[in-house]
Amino acid sequence: MHRTLPLAALVTGVGRRRGIGAAIARGLAEDGFDLALSFSDDYDRRVNAEPSDVETLAEELRALGRRVVLLPGDLADPEVPPRLVDAAREALGPLGALVLCHCESVDSSILDTTVESFDRHYAVNVRASWLLEKSFAEQVPVGADSPGGEVIALTSDHTVHNLPYGATKGALDRLILAGTRELADRGIRTNVINPGPIDTGWMDDDVRASGAAQTPGGELGGPSTVADLVRFLVSERGSWIRGQLLYSNGGFATPAV
Repeated sequence: MHRTLPLAALVTGVGRRRGIGAAIARGLAEDGFDLALSFSDDYDRRVNAEPSDVETLAEELRALGRRVVLLPGDLADPEVPPRLVDAAREALGPLGALVLCHCESVDSSILDTTVESFDRHYAVNVRASWLLEKSFAEQVPVGADSPGGEVIALTSDHTVHNLPYGATKGALDRLILAGTRELADRGIRTNVINPGPIDTGWMDDDVRASGAAQTPGGELGGPSTVADLVRFLVSERGSWIRGQLLYSNGGFATPAV
């Protein structure tokens, strides 16, 4: 059954205009979605060494005629995820899509990861994602007449020397994909995207060259390549793709046979 989703979306992790979340927000805005954008200025300053510039992105999206609400918050606090969904719905009406681009990602390994760091990664990458998915589902009515919804999360295979990030991304995959069956009575479909390495400002020349060399086409994808797939999945044309972990990485690290 095809369902026309409400044209309002909550996108998390949209702190920087050059990030994946920002590219997804632009694409959804072009497709007619009003947007609630969640971000953490503390994370951007702490990990990305630059402040959030989401206000500038919001002005750009409003120029397209879209309603945009900005929702700051630390997702390590379990009270924040449901509050974000409530605020988004209050501002925009029923939500048709939830796109999880947020993460805690601080490099560390098996021998030097601290309990504090591991727990924060789990709180942000796993617990907050579950609470967001749960709160999103609760605002979608049950039944054949429900407009349904789409939940999409971004994942990664990067675990070596990025242990708590990679381990918690594995848990994220499972809890999101479970939604396709558990939330079927609400018409909610769920998918996970693994985009491979995307340069959002963290790569140097050596990392870019190495990543490109491991991709059959000899180049890396950008934030817009991730946004293109998200736009398809939330569209009616993508509605039959459900419960999938999709590798949209240009063939990165595909074995030669």
